[in-house]
Amino acid sequence: MLIEVFDSAFKALVDPASELAKLAGGFMFTEGPIWDRSRHCLYFSDIPANTLYAYSNTDGLIVKRSPSDNCNGNTIDHEGRLLSCEHHTRRVTREGAGTAGTTGGIEVIASHYQGKRLNSPNDIIVASDGGIIFTDPHYGLMEGLGGPGEQELSFRGVYRLAPGAVEPTLLVDDFSAPNGLALSLDERTLYVDDTIGMHMRAFDVSADWTLQNGRVLFDFPRGLDEGVPDGLKLDEHGNIYCTGPYGVWVISPSGAALGCIHMPEVTANLNWGEADGHTLFLTASTSLYALRTLARGKYIGA
Repeated sequence: MLIEVFDSAFKALVDPASELAKLAGGFMFTEGPIWDRSRHCLYFSDIPANTLYAYSNTDGLIVKRSPSDNCNGNTIDHEGRLLSCEHHTRRVTREGAGTAGTTGGIEVIASHYQGKRLNSPNDIIVASDGGIIFTDPHYGLMEGLGGPGEQELSFRGVYRLAPGAVEPTLLVDDFSAPNGLALSLDERTLYVDDTIGMHMRAFDVSADWTLQNGRVLFDFPRGLDEGVPDGLKLDEHGNIYCTGPYGVWVISPSGAALGCIHMPEVTANLNWGEADGHTLFLTASTSLYALRTLARGKYIGA
């Protein structure tokens, strides 16, 4: 692994001498890592294998749900319940409280918009007010990732499901393929990357959750390798860690590239975990990796 430094500020976030640890391998394509602090484990998806896993230092790797309906992105809400974006069923689900290896009952919380099926919910976060924001590109309509399926909506959007709502509200609809997303520390800015567009956009979030001043915050270099902008998360300082060409790009809130963590495999997503919040877990194609960082991850939810 190579850690490339573009700005000296990056050295306070990730030690260039850090070593990458491979925790597990043999997967088909991993995604959606989220740390469950109450159960001390990491959940992540293997989309083509139709399996949701739990990993911990004490129990190792166990199957949490199989079949998983080709789930992709996962997060934890404020009540400690697991939320998942399912490609095969084209819906967002909520799982009741259970142990790391059990399912506490699954509830559908979003599946349609204005009478049409969602495309394939992809990545998901929970805001401090309990609202759920998720992206809805087309990837799950492809055979092997949940499909084949026909896109009923004429766009690929980003949605918010307000607390208690039965249908999501469309926030923005002009993405080619909206994918990873995150809120700034003060929740006044929403970041969303566009995998096909090879860039990350930023939006100002108003009090009523309308988005304004949409702009391209960062353009990823093209033609480097197979990596594309996919999952993204924030550290405690508000810096954005986004998968892309070579591995993981670290970008300041102003859009400056601070550094790049070169990975041995195409990396789809990432998230921090462990008790101190300094372990960065990375879902990279056939493997699950971990990297200790100087910066802690930003936590939203239980």
